Amino acid sequence: MWRRRAKAWLIICITCFILLLVRLMQIQLFETKTFSKHNINLLEESVHQRTQELVIDNGRGNFLDRNGNMLTHKKVPVLVLFPFLKKMDWSINKISTITGIPSDFLKHTVEKAKKPFAYGDPNPIELSSSQMERINALNIPGVFAIEKKYERSTILADQLMGLTGENLQELKKRYPKKELSEQTLIGVSGLEESFDEFLIPDGKSKLVYHVDGDGAPLFGINVRYVDPANPFYPVNVRTTVDKDLQQKAENLVDKYHIRKGGLVLLDLQDNSILVSVSRPAMNKNNPYKDGITNQMVKQQIMGSVFKTVVAAAAIDYKLDSSSRLFDCSKKINGEPEWNYNYGMLNFTNSFARSCNRTFGELANALQKINPHLLEEYAAKLSLTGTVGWQGDVYHTSNFKQLADEDNGRVFLSDEARKDPNYVAMSGIGQHEVRATPLAIANMMATIARGGKKEMVRVASKIEYKNGTTMVNFPEQEIKGNSISPYTAMRLQKLLREVVLNSNGTGKWFQNLPYDVAGKSGTAETGKYENGKQLHNKWFAGYFPYKNPKYALVAVNLDVLDNVGGVNPLFADMVKMLYDSDHEHEKALP
Repeated sequence: MWRRRAKAWLIICITCFILLLVRLMQIQLFETKTFSKHNINLLEESVHQRTQELVIDNGRGNFLDRNGNMLTHKKVPVLVLFPFLKKMDWSINKISTITGIPSDFLKHTVEKAKKPFAYGDPNPIELSSSQMERINALNIPGVFAIEKKYERSTILADQLMGLTGENLQELKKRYPKKELSEQTLIGVSGLEESFDEFLIPDGKSKLVYHVDGDGAPLFGINVRYVDPANPFYPVNVRTTVDKDLQQKAENLVDKYHIRKGGLVLLDLQDNSILVSVSRPAMNKNNPYKDGITNQMVKQQIMGSVFKTVVAAAAIDYKLDSSSRLFDCSKKINGEPEWNYNYGMLNFTNSFARSCNRTFGELANALQKINPHLLEEYAAKLSLTGTVGWQGDVYHTSNFKQLADEDNGRVFLSDEARKDPNYVAMSGIGQHEVRATPLAIANMMATIARGGKKEMVRVASKIEYKNGTTMVNFPEQEIKGNSISPYTAMRLQKLLREVVLNSNGTGKWFQNLPYDVAGKSGTAETGKYENGKQLHNKWFAGYFPYKNPKYALVAVNLDVLDNVGGVNPLFADMVKMLYDSDHEHEKALP
């Protein structure tokens, strides 16, 4: 009996030993970097147990404006102190003299510290280059003056730039072959998401020192600087945004109380985004509830701005005779027009005064010629497809700079294409017609360039850490048919007449320092507030008229009919750009 028991205990012990051995092999050999369902990196964790570190740079790539200024982050020269200083006699008075920080404050902060820190975090005291040099020249162990990377408290063009976050499931899905920490940040919206594969970190830059179980230095007071082995990373994405203009534009949008909407400004020289402002502003504490959406790349009801498309088709199909008059004393449905009774108007004056009756009639005439004509001309003016830059780059096919950009549309069904009432409503930019503010800005850019359609860039290149180019994003045309130079010239004159005409809907802009051409729009949204219809208010245009440099769209979404803001916003943007251009010219040698 006792032999059987002894044998059983022996088997149990051997089994336990084997299980323990297998577990140790799993921990020590097989799953050192992906232990358990949480993918814990045991090597990193074991190092963390015996080290303390201060991360200087998380290793994720950066966004720069067109002049090389950091947009979402900044590098701040800071004073770094290590907790082992509390057990040393260090030159605290010298550091106090250089920095202006009272020695008592320095001593008290170090006494409380359990880990290395930048003095003043999360709002550190910024050192000058001279202070940095003098501090580092002292060679005090545990005292450093370094540049540390911080996220900006207020990020310009925040919806365009986008958000990052931790999402282990999405991280594995995107990068199944990469060994990345669970805490790796990935882009979840905007450019952070579009460029994520380039921005993903290769490693962190940090200051590290070894400690014993009580947190005391293990190997003296030596501090190591740890940097990713790859000298080319992190990369920088050089955007086309102008940081100074962006700040001024955001101030103007807020000045005119644009709660939903914003503006987008294109540089016509290379068809790139100079400024993009979207409201409501992003709430970092709850972005998915408030403000994460970039309204400038989301389809909106555009109203009379779409009359530009109808006008282009009417010109090509000879429906624009100056002798033909339209009865603008009637509504689009034939009923008397009491509020906007313009009488009999020709084609040019109908466009300048934005007569709905005229463009409802023209839309129906065009649809009788070809039920797809309005869609064809919307495509020629780049309203129905996406306009953001896309193409094959590096190891990525069909890379899109603006991954969250919507398509536009005119009709959703054959029934709507053939129904005269729907067609008339579509001719004035209502019913199912939609486009993004970015696409509308690009339509104005296309007209200003004489009919040449180009993709809109928001990044010109990706640069390695050393400044050399990794990826270029060249200017590219949008495939497909466009309007003719003649049609573009006629549209240019119509858009200018909107401003010059004493009764035009753009007469607001007659006395601006740059001559403006453009089109207004007021669209019914089908939404109501206290029983009153809400509208989208637009002005889209380009300037200067004779030598175009900019295309600009300003929009105020879901507002009551008596709410303005768009015209003074557009006007102030023109003035601001004029002043900025002339200040720049004065600064040139």
